[in-house]
Amino acid sequence: MTIHVFTPARYYNVLTAAPAVLTVAPSDTIETATVDAHGLDAQRNQVTPPGNPMTGPFFVMGAEPGDTLVVHLEAITPNRTYGWSNAMLAPNVVDPDFVPELPWPPKGERRRSYWEVDVAAGVASLVEPVVPGGLTLPLAPMLGCFGVAPAGGEAISTATSGPHGGNMDYRGFVAGVTVYFPVFVPGALFFLGDGHALQGDGEIAGAGVEVSCDVRFTLDLQKGRRIRWPRGETPTHLFTVGNARPLDQALQHATTEMVRWLQDEYGLSPMHAQTLLGQAVEYEIGNVFDPAYTIVCKLEKRWLPE
Repeated sequence: MTIHVFTPARYYNVLTAAPAVLTVAPSDTIETATVDAHGLDAQRNQVTPPGNPMTGPFFVMGAEPGDTLVVHLEAITPNRTYGWSNAMLAPNVVDPDFVPELPWPPKGERRRSYWEVDVAAGVASLVEPVVPGGLTLPLAPMLGCFGVAPAGGEAISTATSGPHGGNMDYRGFVAGVTVYFPVFVPGALFFLGDGHALQGDGEIAGAGVEVSCDVRFTLDLQKGRRIRWPRGETPTHLFTVGNARPLDQALQHATTEMVRWLQDEYGLSPMHAQTLLGQAVEYEIGNVFDPAYTIVCKLEKRWLPE
């Protein structure tokens, strides 16, 4: 295993088969940095245009279509004290007749919130707007957007997501989680960015507490393991990710991927797998703001066969 320390010099607003910035072997570790969703770095300098700029892509030797890329998220650490978010809910998450009552800003402006991010204390405190009694929330750093180059020579915006990953905004993508992506192009070409100091389920305001981050992760490879949608694993759960709109289609993708996982790799019969999911499945909403919504299908590992 080799540890690579990589300092990005350019960023991508699409996931595509772009020239690799670094070639690594399976089991290598990378330490790098991401900018925030507006392209601001650790010094709050605008170093790239906004729109979820991605660091990468990283080429994994030996990765070919039909394989699975394994991403071990080891550390995600905000590297500045300034964070920002939106101060108004997305209109699509409230009843239509309530939309006029949202705190709309003047035309051409957006409602922003500003936060003080204290990594040592493990909290983020709201600075603006000022609210009675203040507001301080625990940090839960995560990656909002990451994944691999898609198939077919596509260049897919970091505003959305699909089988390749992308802008999923799932608050469960934290340090300690292992994520699996299908490989569509030689080398997989892995990108990452859009760090959040914290975020609620669904990203219902259209942003978490957006911040630049230092990230440490290890890339590995499973040859010949073909998956269709992103998968993940924590010490207690398996999970699968579906990205689509409408929301029920995202749920269908995530549920189908979990059924396949249980039947193909854990040896459960269709009746066993589907009866188990019917009574033990858990769902989480990754996001209901982006062009494609994200649903996460989860199952506790304790229900799996020995």
